[in-house]
Amino acid sequence: MQIDLVDRDVYATTGPPHEQLAWLRANSPVHWHEGEPGFWAVTRYDDVVHVSRHSDRYSSYRKLALFDEMSQDQIDLQRLMMLNQDPPEHTRRRSLVNRGFTPRTIGALEQHIRDICDDLLDKCTGEVDFVTEVAAPLPLYVICELLGAPVADRDKIFTWSNRMIGSQDPDYSPSPEEGSAAAMEVYAYANQLAERRRSHPKDDIVTKLLQPDEHGETLDENEFDLFVLLLVVAGNETTRNAASGGMLALFEHPDQWSRLAADPTLARTAADEIVRWVSPVNLFRRTSTADQVLGGQEIKADDKVVVFYASANRDTAVFPDAETFDIGRDPNPHIGFGGGGAHFCLGNHLAKLELRVLFEQLARRRPNLRQTGPARRLRSNFINGIKELPVTFG
Repeated sequence: MQIDLVDRDVYATTGPPHEQLAWLRANSPVHWHEGEPGFWAVTRYDDVVHVSRHSDRYSSYRKLALFDEMSQDQIDLQRLMMLNQDPPEHTRRRSLVNRGFTPRTIGALEQHIRDICDDLLDKCTGEVDFVTEVAAPLPLYVICELLGAPVADRDKIFTWSNRMIGSQDPDYSPSPEEGSAAAMEVYAYANQLAERRRSHPKDDIVTKLLQPDEHGETLDENEFDLFVLLLVVAGNETTRNAASGGMLALFEHPDQWSRLAADPTLARTAADEIVRWVSPVNLFRRTSTADQVLGGQEIKADDKVVVFYASANRDTAVFPDAETFDIGRDPNPHIGFGGGGAHFCLGNHLAKLELRVLFEQLARRRPNLRQTGPARRLRSNFINGIKELPVTFG
């Protein structure tokens, strides 16, 4: 079989190349993929988890966690972001940021999220785009709440996120430079937020992160700006694309939509199955720190190693009937939020809460929702995104 796991045009047309990924899991689970540079494609669940949980062997810091190659200047800057760090520096940074994502803090948002969902659904009549009217605004409202930012800023955040993540999609950004410019605008915005909170503290994540922890440590200016950047992208894109991809999956599996409409409490397990099925983040890159063996293959020091979550989440060795979309699947040990270890998604509880509440309210209030046109996918091999999903609310 001809293998090409990075062709963005394929992702824009059909989504992840699941046929290729299934062949690799069965025949070449740690596969040398040609490219500039070439890389090891890791496709089985257990191997993805192994790489994820051994930051000492598979580094996010050496060449960053993103797939594309970057200049040394870009690498030096991006290394300040948690996403691109290894322990112990990552551990220190994450312990500071964790203060804003405790179960108590996230749990307190449930009614607020339910109110947001109800408000969005109240405004939807007739034919609309599910992405722009429901899936995208929900996490943007929540991000504004977390940051203590005016809700009016959500459109700016939406545009910045599109320009950074969609730099290879002509609908969002005409050049990679636009993505860099958007990042600089986010840095400036973060500085303004910090300045306001230092003079006017509030009960929000920004205030918490600007205050010293129990050891007297705080995030410096660069660290704070890069955290806001990470929140704007990760806190927006994953939930947004899981929500839109999940809605598309329910349309493509009408028996499951009928099942959810008949029992909205299934939204709890449906949220996890949606993340497994969609895998909003398709891949991350690591760099081997030493000569080692993975899946029977000899990996050399400094080799590029890429883990494919979209593949691991369809591994039949872990998920019975993995190609079946089952909103009642339980247990569901998907790794849509990462394979564990240092970089397990900080906001996973928040994302699952948003998805659970959204699909519960959709099932309760809009059981006759239906698709009225083809979905348009993001041209990206990193984010499994939906740009447009026409629906009618009746």
